[in-house]
Amino acid sequence: MADLQEILGRVIRRERQERNLTIKELGDKAGLSEIYVGEIERGQKYPSAKVLESIANALDLDIA
Repeated sequence: MADLQEILGRVIRRERQERNLTIKELGDKAGLSEIYVGEIERGQKYPSAKVLESIANALDLDIA
């Protein structure tokens, strides 16, 4: 069974791909490095609430 970190990464990747954004483009919009965004998407890093908020804003997602 996948853990929360992996699930979160998959959701972020799906949302990014639905918007036809590259990892670099998402990173630029969120103010994050391309490497860090990739690590989050692969479930290798667990982002802070502030980073999640930056990603959600960059993807125009409502986090409420």
